[in-house]
Amino acid sequence: MEDTSIEIKVCLGTSGRASGGSDVIRSFKRLIQESGIEARIGKRCGYKEVGCRGFCSKDVLVDVIINGSKRTYQSVKPIMVERIVKEHILDGTPVAEWLVNDDYESFHSKQHKIVLGPCGEISPESIDEYLGMNGYKSARRAITSMTPDEVIKKVYLSGLRGRGGSGFLTGRKWKICRNQPDAPKYIICNIGEVNRALAEGNPHAIIEGLLIGGYAIGTDKGYLYIRERYHLSVERLRTAIAQAREKGFLGKGLFGTGFDFDIEFSFGTEAFICGEETALMESIEGKRAMPRPRPPFPAQRGLWGKPTVINNAETLSNIPIIIGKGPAWFSSIGTEESKGTKVFTLSGKVKNNGLVEIPMGMSLRDIVYGIGGGIDGGRALKAVQVGGPSGGLIPVSMIDMGLDYENLSKVGSIVGSGGMVVFDEEDCIVSVTRFLLEFLQRESCGKCTPCRVGTKRMFELLTKITDGNGEEADLFTLERLSAIMSASSLCGLGRTAANPFITSLSHFKGEYLAHIRDKKCPAGVCTALITFVVADDLCKGCGLCRKKCPANAITGEVKKPHRIDSGLCVKCGACYKACKFKAIKKV
Repeated sequence: MEDTSIEIKVCLGTSGRASGGSDVIRSFKRLIQESGIEARIGKRCGYKEVGCRGFCSKDVLVDVIINGSKRTYQSVKPIMVERIVKEHILDGTPVAEWLVNDDYESFHSKQHKIVLGPCGEISPESIDEYLGMNGYKSARRAITSMTPDEVIKKVYLSGLRGRGGSGFLTGRKWKICRNQPDAPKYIICNIGEVNRALAEGNPHAIIEGLLIGGYAIGTDKGYLYIRERYHLSVERLRTAIAQAREKGFLGKGLFGTGFDFDIEFSFGTEAFICGEETALMESIEGKRAMPRPRPPFPAQRGLWGKPTVINNAETLSNIPIIIGKGPAWFSSIGTEESKGTKVFTLSGKVKNNGLVEIPMGMSLRDIVYGIGGGIDGGRALKAVQVGGPSGGLIPVSMIDMGLDYENLSKVGSIVGSGGMVVFDEEDCIVSVTRFLLEFLQRESCGKCTPCRVGTKRMFELLTKITDGNGEEADLFTLERLSAIMSASSLCGLGRTAANPFITSLSHFKGEYLAHIRDKKCPAGVCTALITFVVADDLCKGCGLCRKKCPANAITGEVKKPHRIDSGLCVKCGACYKACKFKAIKKV
């Protein structure tokens, strides 16, 4: 036992904390101490708080590593810790029924993790662990032995494209900014929803990428733009910045050169429009976040009217790896036009939800069934919505399509924010489209008429259809609105807001016509178009539906078929969910 080394890693990203990770690690510390393990093995028993591993639906995840042999537990609660300590750590027999299963292995083994690789492995609050994986070596190399033009050339040759917007080549953007005669210049890192896991799991990679970018374009000032409510991300970035300053990686005369660089926080609100580059800069300048006309582009005239590069955290996290391993290594991953990997949030009706990093070009089938484990409940896949709220709906018939910038553009979708939502046969595509337009019209900043009025009118027409009052002429009006908004809106939000409708009409026109012509919702979702009835041959007369009905619309005697009064029914679905015999039907 004296020669035994023990390490315990507890996932404490946002999801891990929300699932009780802090209590789990406290239980481990207490029980290890009470068991006298620390006394017997001295300082060889360690605990580590790590960032998100991506498989959020199985949190809290815990690694127990004994003499280099790692076993991982899933869905760990504090009450489970005592048994893990006694049977696994003390007696050497892992608690088999709590260990991760094949889903965990397939979820991770089919990914290609570059930027997410260190998340869940190293402590995000330890710069020494980042240095242990060659951290800041790329920054040192770039600043001490490469010219800014050589750095930009490497990034350009890698083929790295912006991971948050239109996919513009990062090296080209940097070059445009560097070549501007105006000064000073700025570089901004935008940390959005998908990127927060990087900030929580490996914040030093973001800082190092920002530092290298600042050197390349010729600025001594970088901004981290982040939503104020991302408390854990802010906390870990603050710690990382302080550590980097202490080690001399931020500040003046970096690495013994004359190059100065430091970072400042700028906090944003919950506005979706703040993901748009020019609106983001307005926000930093203390104004209401509204987009500016382009050109000039930010790299020409950006923050405070000066040349500015804006990259998101995922883009910048790739930079140290590209400098370290070379552009050829990076560009060998992915497709001809879309290099490297992309992080997506895989959610919806898929069995394994979480944060995934895939090589560009991986098929939707491999993502949904290989990594995601297929559809929850064994139902049939219907569509996948890719790119966030203004992305496109891709039907199951295109399940073998490779996911990259080019293919997504061809089908009317975008990489966008990296959202990926899976829908099954029980989802109504018209209702889903209405939901997305409701979000987009609410998030429109209102500056330009096509977006402000267009999103509102589209939402109203889609509501009319799901309410059962739609006419075929409404589809023509929606198509005209979509074309006008795409062509004339001021920024990307307005230009892409019609994507959900355009793609859903293209692939699911039959569902729209069923709502309009037949006044039916095939999926049984739109309440105005469905009626609940009792199937006499299945009803056992248990009375549970009657007890659950808030409108007293159900009558019947015990052990005899019940009846639903459609005049009283409020269509809440409580009876449908309560019936154990599937006797309540939607017609």
